[in-house]
Amino acid sequence: MSQLKEGMPAPDFKGVSDNGELVSLVDFKGKKLILFFYPKADTPGCTAEACSLRDAYADLRDRGFALLGVSPDTTKKQGNFRKKYDLPFPLLADTEQEVLKAYGAWGEKQMYGKTYEGVLRTTFVIDEQGTIEKIFTKVDTKNHAVQILEAMGA
Repeated sequence: MSQLKEGMPAPDFKGVSDNGELVSLVDFKGKKLILFFYPKADTPGCTAEACSLRDAYADLRDRGFALLGVSPDTTKKQGNFRKKYDLPFPLLADTEQEVLKAYGAWGEKQMYGKTYEGVLRTTFVIDEQGTIEKIFTKVDTKNHAVQILEAMGA
């Protein structure tokens, strides 16, 4: 698949959220969606990112944004993460990496000189019609909500 760019239609997706509900892109039609991909629930960077979005959730919601987090964790692990940090938005369990791959958020990474496949921390802002409005590949985990709000002129 070619790399997604701003202005392109967002790939449709379907998956199961942490509460067992089927979630798809069409569920967010008419809303702006912040779709954020993170490597692993309940790890320091991912927790900082999710909590940044949680802390600004009312402001984001008031500006018309819905949020959906995606990682390759199981629904149980996603549910535990959401409950532990009181996250007010659903988390998608993408254990087969289908959504991650469709959005180019799964790929080659390096750590300690070893190459492996994993989640490329990325956030997409998708407009009300399903078009990619903004892509964040350099996510500031501790200040991600501010990063999004500033970039979107909110």
